[in-house]
Amino acid sequence: MPVFDEDSIKNDKSFASVFKKLQVYTHTTPIDLIICLGGDGTLLYAASLFQHSMPPVVPFHMGSLGFMTSHQFETMEDTLTNVLTGQASLMLRSRLRCIVSTANRPASTNNDNAESYPDKEFHPTSCMVTPSTDCCKNPEESDKTFLVLNEVSIHRGTSSCLCNVDLFLMERQITSVQGDGLVISTPTGSTGYAVAAGASVVHPQVPSIMVTPICPHSLSFRPLIVPAGAQLKLAVSENARAGVNISFDGRDTMQFNKGDTLTIRTSTHPTPCVCRSNPFDDWFDSLSECLLWNTRLSQKKIQSNLSK
Repeated sequence: MPVFDEDSIKNDKSFASVFKKLQVYTHTTPIDLIICLGGDGTLLYAASLFQHSMPPVVPFHMGSLGFMTSHQFETMEDTLTNVLTGQASLMLRSRLRCIVSTANRPASTNNDNAESYPDKEFHPTSCMVTPSTDCCKNPEESDKTFLVLNEVSIHRGTSSCLCNVDLFLMERQITSVQGDGLVISTPTGSTGYAVAAGASVVHPQVPSIMVTPICPHSLSFRPLIVPAGAQLKLAVSENARAGVNISFDGRDTMQFNKGDTLTIRTSTHPTPCVCRSNPFDDWFDSLSECLLWNTRLSQKKIQSNLSK
């Protein structure tokens, strides 16, 4: 069985006996299927290992919440049999491609190794599952690229100053964000950090990007939903008192200063998740079971004897 071997477990003594029985790879190119055992955080970490195209993933619920991990571990054998015999459906969860450019160099727009984005609007059927390649690298040394499944968050971290960040949509400045920060999320991420900040709950198959402020110092700054084909750009405002921090799916936090830019687009490489039943039943089951969506005591009907 070919298995992807991470550096963190390669030298683990408890893994040594298992290591000898496996055909091990140290890169993701030959991986055809991912079996994810854990919770949502484990699935996010697995997706971060594939910074280009990604093979289908079968997520088994062994964590705490498990909003995205719909399969039960007790039925693992039957589930994998259905997957290997082609009796399973996929939900394509879109990801965001984020490029951070420092003040020294502009963001790279023509990159042979990066994804190409036509001017037409994004459509989910254009996301094809292709063999994985090595993580794309920008020729500009100061550019860093991240693919996120849930969200990229801009926040003030430990600073006592407000975040003051300019937000651009398709090269037009639409507002300046003044508050604790901003969450740019996928439809999958709409039920994560974004919904806690007041975003709408969006089905993963709706092609869109959510823009949600975190504690804005304004009574009129409401969350936005923009088309998936739009390009967003953020930069620290000239009159900002301090820089901000950026986190990608809650990991890889980095400093973001004046002169730096963050460009965000929908990636052409989604995360294909194998459904337990179908994309709609799985999602609404998770809303009900994990988030207790619209759960309350039922209203009692009026008893006729009360009117007497």
